Amino acid sequence: MLNAIRGAVGFLTRFPVGRDETAWDAFRSRPATFPLVGYLIGGLAALPLLAPVPPATAAFGFVVWLYVLTGINHLDGAADLGDAAVVHGDRERRREVLADTTVGVGAVAAVALVFVGLSTAGYALAQFPARALVLVIAAEVGAKGAVALAACVGTATHDGLGAQFTDQLGPRNAIAPIVLVVPAALLTWPHPSAFVASAAALACTVGTVLWARRTLGGVDGDVMGATAELARVVGLHAGVIAWTLS
Repeated sequence: MLNAIRGAVGFLTRFPVGRDETAWDAFRSRPATFPLVGYLIGGLAALPLLAPVPPATAAFGFVVWLYVLTGINHLDGAADLGDAAVVHGDRERRREVLADTTVGVGAVAAVALVFVGLSTAGYALAQFPARALVLVIAAEVGAKGAVALAACVGTATHDGLGAQFTDQLGPRNAIAPIVLVVPAALLTWPHPSAFVASAAALACTVGTVLWARRTLGGVDGDVMGATAELARVVGLHAGVIAWTLS
């Protein structure tokens, strides 16, 4: 299990650990490590929102620091999927667009929406630092759980990064990631905001996997990356709304 956690840290963050083959092999067969590392990422990512600076500055720092921690691999998946979503054509044409390195308007729009979503959520959370930490953790753990679910229930479109996960996993492997999301969902109990943040992030798996099956024929690395980015934004905003309205 330790090797799997090292592999998850190496894959999901920019920390210089877990980059060896042993760690990678252990990680891709243990989807529970996705939400486990989500706790680490969420706790660290929230730090700029706790700083005694104006909310706009904290929100900007949150976005920058988040990608310093995690890199842009998942964001690249969101960009590629943005291009594939707006192109006209059949499955094969969309897959060609996914593999194309040219940046189109769909990619620009997808990345812009992610940045706007993160910035606005960060701005709201920075005004209430006490809730910022728990909601960022809840959303991040839920988002990583969403990626794990996509890997467990999805079928790869081709022999690529996605297949390295989906070929080893099945629906029954989804139980452990879901269980590990539960503590994050209870961080604000009895207030429901953390639960809403985690649940909303997890629910994004349904939309992305179903869309990928219909339009691409299955799940690949880009779909998993886009799921992570979308789920994080949805989880953060759902948590903010729940805290504000409850």
